[in-house]
Amino acid sequence: MDEHTAHEEHADHGYLHNKNKEAYLKRLKRIEGQVRGLQRMVEDEAYCIDILTQVSASTKALQAVALGLLDEHLGHCVAGAVQAGGDEADEKLAEASAAIARLVRS
Repeated sequence: MDEHTAHEEHADHGYLHNKNKEAYLKRLKRIEGQVRGLQRMVEDEAYCIDILTQVSASTKALQAVALGLLDEHLGHCVAGAVQAGGDEADEKLAEASAAIARLVRS
């Protein structure tokens, strides 16, 4: 399955269904600004602890986005697949489990 086909197959995402797309985009743009600030801090040779503090804040902000997306995925995509049953349920549960494992390792 190519990337385009995979995108079409998963076109009804929970965050789109719940109209949260704009909120996620707003949060990600804010994080992007934080990361640009980090680049400026390094360029300006800011105090290391100050940079690390901002790295931590950016990391936490990204984790909050990830947890929100995961919550919506479980509540929408996985729940729907479980109701439908069969192979799709098994695939969605395995996919969610793998995503959780990646988040825990990060």
